[in-house]
Amino acid sequence: MTRKRAVKILLTLRKTFTLQKRTTSSRTPFRTLIVTIISQNTADGNTAKAFENLSKQFQITPEALSNAEKSKIEECLKVAGLYRNKAKTIKEVSKIIMEKFHGDLTWISSMPLEEVRNALIQLPGVGPKTADVVLLFSAQKPTIPIDTHVDRVSKRLGLATRNGNYEAVRESLQALYTQKNYLDVHMLLILLGREYCKARNPLCEQCPVNMFCQSRRVQN
Repeated sequence: MTRKRAVKILLTLRKTFTLQKRTTSSRTPFRTLIVTIISQNTADGNTAKAFENLSKQFQITPEALSNAEKSKIEECLKVAGLYRNKAKTIKEVSKIIMEKFHGDLTWISSMPLEEVRNALIQLPGVGPKTADVVLLFSAQKPTIPIDTHVDRVSKRLGLATRNGNYEAVRESLQALYTQKNYLDVHMLLILLGREYCKARNPLCEQCPVNMFCQSRRVQN
């Protein structure tokens, strides 16, 4: 996959989809972390509802959530699924942030990317994708989170190798695009995956970038 073709895909997607104007620091790192933990294996609508429930019941701070009763957190998260595990994770991660980082995650903006990424991954319930979401959206760090849509679409388009793991896909995308475009690449590939490049029955004939895709299904 040449960089020239990758850029053409990005330009086409920008013409196809409208991205909401936002800055990468529109939400504090801790709030982003909590939202992302809730979102794991959960639809966007249910994630938003669960976070809204949690926000009404508690301040979204490490101190408040570390001291909250787990059963009350569970009640807020029921709509999101896996709520017991997520409530436990939220309490644990909040407690660690209080004890280890004095309840503050703003320091992640000033540290080197790989150093802070490794530090976040050490937290319970935080894998590479969760860490990358926090770093991209709340710390303005140059990384591309790879969710299921981004992974699937990248491989079908040839932006990443078919058998690539999380890190391989992330590194492939980051090599093809400039850092200033990382947020758009992440968001636009998600939109493409939701609207056209679905896991089952992809809409290849209607896909706006099918001319760049060697995996497309052509109707006879």
